[in-house]
Amino acid sequence: MSTTLLDPADNLSRLLRCASVTPEDAGALGTLEAMLKPLGFLVERPVFEADGTPAIENLLAIRGQAGPHLCFAGHTDVVPPGPDADWSQPPFAAIVKDGEIYGRGAVDMKGGIACFVAAVARLESKGALPEGRLSFLITGDEEGPAINGTVKLLAHAEQAGHRFDACLLGEPTNPEALGDMIKIGRRGSMSGVVTLNGRQGHVAYPHLADNPMRRLAPVLAALQDTPLDGGTERFQPSNLEVTTVDTGNSASNVIPARVAIRFNIRFNDHWTPETLRAEVLRRIESALSSAAPGRPMADLYEMTWREPVSDVFVTAPGPLVEKLSDAVEAVTGRRPELSTSGGTSDARYIKNHCPVVEFGLVGKTMHMANERVALSDLETLTAIYETFLTRWFAAQS
Repeated sequence: MSTTLLDPADNLSRLLRCASVTPEDAGALGTLEAMLKPLGFLVERPVFEADGTPAIENLLAIRGQAGPHLCFAGHTDVVPPGPDADWSQPPFAAIVKDGEIYGRGAVDMKGGIACFVAAVARLESKGALPEGRLSFLITGDEEGPAINGTVKLLAHAEQAGHRFDACLLGEPTNPEALGDMIKIGRRGSMSGVVTLNGRQGHVAYPHLADNPMRRLAPVLAALQDTPLDGGTERFQPSNLEVTTVDTGNSASNVIPARVAIRFNIRFNDHWTPETLRAEVLRRIESALSSAAPGRPMADLYEMTWREPVSDVFVTAPGPLVEKLSDAVEAVTGRRPELSTSGGTSDARYIKNHCPVVEFGLVGKTMHMANERVALSDLETLTAIYETFLTRWFAAQS
């Protein structure tokens, strides 16, 4: 085994030099495979594809034949870096300056992968790697459509007879400092488009047309002005955000035939997708009944729900949450907050297969120019992962 695997900064540098902007792999998974094979992992790199989407390479690496099975999940794809001029260091050069390593994906989330590899390597070097099975489930499609990545990789693993007892997802979860926060769940996400119908015409002859813009304001108010809920025990309040309003009309003397309202809802466990859809429709129809009394709803609007819907979920207290919290506290001296805040992640797919929690680096610079991570944080996260591995497997015996 190469001694460089013990160093998370070296592992990260090798990954950062791969410009793996979704859907390009750019050698990232091959680099990771080269790290894992000396540690005794059997590595597969299945490619999944679907009509209208790019083919995506993924990685499934498994060590061990029997016993409790812990999975580490993540992604090697990154968002575009933007103009090089916005960066003080090249985004794919892995430059270290003032104790920090710069690069797109340093935080989200090649850094987490680099630390987990180092944690496994350090335990292996001491002969202390616990008995059982350990997996890496890594996709190249988390920052993209998420169609040919984790969801298909999980199905592939299941078809091969692999069952995971628990999963740690290495996304950046800490707002300010390592030890702040473990994500034990996520709100759901649902998107839709409501199209208000009218009749096109000349603005000088409004009696011959039907301007749907006159009904826009009441519908927007109905969707947004009244909160969906006040939050629940584990989750912050649900929120509906209108993201675009579009008539497709560039002429100032034409009354548009329709106006489309696109929105996204982040919802908590007060709702199911079915009850939430019903509430949205109720609000729309209530507004339209007042704005255009007596007119059939079928004439006034059309509703399109976008797929897929991400379900809300929370991981119940148990060995996974407790041993990770214990490990964080043992290394940092701080008990992390158990949170369900933030957006979606691939945990929404993993939770259908096993309990999942998320813990990784500080997320302050993710998706920003000059994304970077402190070398000291890489060491701390590696120590947390190493401690967690030992304690989780010990709790299974």
